[in-house]
Amino acid sequence: MASLKASRPFIEGYGVPETKEGMLPWRHVQERMTRALNYWVCTASASGQPHATPVWGVWVDDAFYFDGSPKTRRGRDLAVNAQVSVHLEDGMDVVILEGEARMLGKPAAALAARVAQGYREKYADKGYAPAPSQWDNGGLYEMKPRLAFAWTKFPDDMTRWQLRDEG
Repeated sequence: MASLKASRPFIEGYGVPETKEGMLPWRHVQERMTRALNYWVCTASASGQPHATPVWGVWVDDAFYFDGSPKTRRGRDLAVNAQVSVHLEDGMDVVILEGEARMLGKPAAALAARVAQGYREKYADKGYAPAPSQWDNGGLYEMKPRLAFAWTKFPDDMTRWQLRDEG
C-alpha cells in the first residue's frame, strides 16, 4: 500500500491557502475515480509530443486500469515513455493523477477478475463487458499515481498528495 503525504500545491498568485485546514480527504479522489465513466489519459512520445485520449477505465486498490491496443498512439507512446497524466472530465470537481503507466502481461487472475467486474458494472449497459481472460495476451494498462491533485472550490480546498511505496 502506498503512503500518502497531503499538502497544498504551490501556485504563486492564485491564493492557495497555506494551512492544511479545508484540504480534501484522499477518499474524495478514490470516490471520484471509482464513479467516473470517462477519463483523459495524457501521454507523450519519446520526443515529447503530447497526446490526450478519452478512455474508459476502473479504479482498483488506488491504481487506475485502462485497456487498449498497443498499436494505438497512446499504446505506442507508453511503450517508449511511461510518464502519464490522467484526469477526469469535470473542470469544477477536479482530480488529476501523475505517474507511470505500464502494460501488464497476463494479469494475476484475481486482479483480472476485479478489473473485469469493475468494467462490467460501469460499462455493460454501453456494450462493454470484458471477461478476465480478455487481457491474457496484454492490452491492460496499470497506472499507479505518484502525485495526485484535487479541488472542488478553487483555490480554497486545493490538495496535493504525494504517494510513495513503503519499504
